[in-house]
Amino acid sequence: MKELSLNILDITENSVKAGASLTSIIIDEENNVLKLTIQDNGSGMSEEILKGVTDPFYTTRTTRKVGMGLPLLKLAAEQTGGSMTVESVSIVDDPLSHGTKVEAMFYQDSIDATPLGDVVSTICTLIQGHPDTDFYFRHRILNQDKDILVEMDTRQIREVLDGVPLNEYEVIKWIEEYLNEQYAGPDDTEQDVT
Repeated sequence: MKELSLNILDITENSVKAGASLTSIIIDEENNVLKLTIQDNGSGMSEEILKGVTDPFYTTRTTRKVGMGLPLLKLAAEQTGGSMTVESVSIVDDPLSHGTKVEAMFYQDSIDATPLGDVVSTICTLIQGHPDTDFYFRHRILNQDKDILVEMDTRQIREVLDGVPLNEYEVIKWIEEYLNEQYAGPDDTEQDVT
């Protein structure tokens, strides 16, 4: 995949298909290291499935014979000198505390680093396509010249909307603007009138 945001979309779609009611997408960037964590409370995977999950020729899907999401993310991380881990607890093994957690680390100064891409569009696409699922998104960028924290939780938005579907055009547009404003940071164009 040409952008990590597409990996995020693919893996999070799998979370939704696994019955997750909440999926967290957390991105931490500090200097040249990007850490991506996607965690859900879906049905999880058995130990047998978990062992083969990074094999591109292994999939539980019936629509195609290969599963590329996690293998491609692992490859993207390893090409930069980073790594990826997957932890999962099946609902069969633990009916109360189940789900999957994917963590990947990338060195962004590597010539092979995949760009993050349009993560705002990815988050909006997920919400629009799955308005009954909750998503928590946090992206922290911390380096010498900036400290940016972008955060959004559909559970909070849902409370304010009081029954209005999250996939309404106006709601999606507001979420997009809300996230973009956070990425832009404080308005530095204000002029001193004194």
